[in-house]
Amino acid sequence: MGNAAKYGIIIGVLSGIWILVMHFAGVYAKDATTGTTSMEWMEWASMLIPAIGLYLGIKSYRDHISGGKMEFFEGLFEGFKIIIIGGVIAAFFAIVYVQLNISVLNTDYMYRISAAVLIGILFNLAISLMLMNKQKHL
Repeated sequence: MGNAAKYGIIIGVLSGIWILVMHFAGVYAKDATTGTTSMEWMEWASMLIPAIGLYLGIKSYRDHISGGKMEFFEGLFEGFKIIIIGGVIAAFFAIVYVQLNISVLNTDYMYRISAAVLIGILFNLAISLMLMNKQKHL
């Protein structure tokens, strides 16, 4: 199994499990008086899954596949492959979750999904910059 597939599957499955954990913890149930949840920290914690998965996946690519050397665009491309695979799997979990619990299908839930895509892209840029080798000739 390729590096991107391995780490993409890990991110996707862990994200899918995290969707269920947040559901059972009541994150998606808003307080009727304030319109907010009391467990917003769990939503922030969910960003650790793609961040750590991308870091480990891109680092594994640099250290084991490309011989310890990696340019920015190599890391960026590997990160996008990981994000796409993980995103497809997480989207499958989200679709199944919404089908089973139609009450969460609202604009707020869609904003969360859109934000997750943007955050994944930003993490990919930052981690690729962090793990690339310094360029001698630009």
